[in-house]
Amino acid sequence: MLRFENLSKRYGDRVIFQRLWHDSAAGCVALNDESGSGKSTLLGMLAGVIEADEGEIWIGDHSLRTARKAAQSLLTYVPEDCIPSPDPTGREYLQRVASARNAVVSDATLALADRFGLTPHLEKRFEQMSFGTRKKFFLTSAVIGETKVLIADEPVGGLDAAARAVLVDLFTTLAQTRTVFFSSYDEAFTEACAARSVTFADLAQRG
Repeated sequence: MLRFENLSKRYGDRVIFQRLWHDSAAGCVALNDESGSGKSTLLGMLAGVIEADEGEIWIGDHSLRTARKAAQSLLTYVPEDCIPSPDPTGREYLQRVASARNAVVSDATLALADRFGLTPHLEKRFEQMSFGTRKKFFLTSAVIGETKVLIADEPVGGLDAAARAVLVDLFTTLAQTRTVFFSSYDEAFTEACAARSVTFADLAQRG
């Protein structure tokens, strides 16, 4: 469901990473590497918000390079800051995601939002929300529509213990039918999600 080949990125003379490979079907994969190694850059590239210098990325059967709209319709991207543009209310954000995916905000979506403690925040604008509340709205959007891949940058950041438990349940449930690819320093969370841990060294080894 998520595949990339020969991915490389540099900024000026600085090589961030080069010739990365990965191919995964359903399941959880946790990218664990040192700070400044390029994890956020890679996840942004997989979501199509940062351009790769070289290489190809596929979401489902669609190439991000040649069929960007179709590829992005199959993924949920949870960046570290979780600020949409323009800045809607929580309910408007979920409705916007549903519209983009030709879906609706279902009872199941609202039930997940409630488990995350978001019901009192549905009519608040994102600028009025805490960091953790914004992140929980982005994570909730993962169950809207028929997506194939969830890309999440430090998804446990800003979450309390109750929300972490909901997130473990969400990731393990999604991983039965989708690819969940996330970065995390939290080894306990990675283990709770039964995620396969990889580093950039692993991704640089083809196959």
